[in-house]
Amino acid sequence: MERKLSSIQRIKEILPIEGADAIELAVVNGWKVVVAKNVGHRVGDLVVYCEIDSFLPLEPEFEFLRKSSFKKMGDQEGFRLKTIKLRGQVSQGLIIPLKDAYEICKRNTPNLEMHFFEGLDVSAMLGIVKYEPPIPAQLAGKVKGFFPSFLRKTDEERVQNLAKDYEKLKEHTYYITEKLDGSSSTFYVKDGVFGVCSRNLELSEPEPFVPGQKVMCDDGVEREVQENSYWKVARELDLKNKLLSLERNISLQGELIGEGIQGNPYKIKGQTVKFFNAFDIDSQEYLGLEDFMRIIMKLDLSSVPVLDTGIKLPETVDQLLLAAEGKSSYNPSAEREGLVIRSLDRKISFKVISNRFLLKSE
Repeated sequence: MERKLSSIQRIKEILPIEGADAIELAVVNGWKVVVAKNVGHRVGDLVVYCEIDSFLPLEPEFEFLRKSSFKKMGDQEGFRLKTIKLRGQVSQGLIIPLKDAYEICKRNTPNLEMHFFEGLDVSAMLGIVKYEPPIPAQLAGKVKGFFPSFLRKTDEERVQNLAKDYEKLKEHTYYITEKLDGSSSTFYVKDGVFGVCSRNLELSEPEPFVPGQKVMCDDGVEREVQENSYWKVARELDLKNKLLSLERNISLQGELIGEGIQGNPYKIKGQTVKFFNAFDIDSQEYLGLEDFMRIIMKLDLSSVPVLDTGIKLPETVDQLLLAAEGKSSYNPSAEREGLVIRSLDRKISFKVISNRFLLKSE
């Protein structure tokens, strides 16, 4: 499912913030957002909610964000929403009154007929896209094409967006893995063809790497060639031959971690992949935990840390968010990014990002 960065939602609660006269807390789905009292938000109001990681365009309604949130994404200027803390209260995202969203939409698309309703994705109408940090050279690679349509991307929904369904989710049994802070990667075999993908693209196999080789770049500066990390790890782990040995159309998805990736919070040497998904391409289904682990062990690969199995969810989303906080299994001095919660049959999957991690990393 495509992530709704900006959508029409209903305010569930308005809560006071201790010691604050000018601000209060609005709750949308499972998200908590600090808002100004003088705006007059009320429980039940329909508003536009923009998630963290949204990149907002330069519009007059967003200029109040300039001091705290102005960013460039390539040549594009805008405002990046991230997790912040105000008066001791964690705030995630932005709430926009419908009248302001309407003005932006009419200004950008004068002839657009707008019918706002709860759940409507208005990201495109408002010119809001996902903020993507610059890609390191070793992760860029030569693009072969878009992410293959016969695979599924690895983006799981955040638990805050599942607040309305949380009571039903509590009926199931889950296993928990640590969410690693790296770069999503996918390796597949289909009809005898081996492929390597980043989060959004399929990457062509590069020529054999020659250490110290330099090329002339478009800006006229000669730079040393960087070996593509995805293909480097694929070769080091012999993933092509290992996947071919399974004699089925299948993909493995994992987190690429190590030197040069997200600051290497785990302090490991080199680079590697820790796997978390096996996907049967023919049946278009993820494998359950037992079958996934059987393949990982057979191929002599490593999975992400499995922290617990056969567990039930706590009573509230807030309790689950607190449980996500903690130290990483790979480096006890580093905050873990969070947890990924999956049902044993792998039909339900969502992520719980640690607020403590978000505040420290942003």
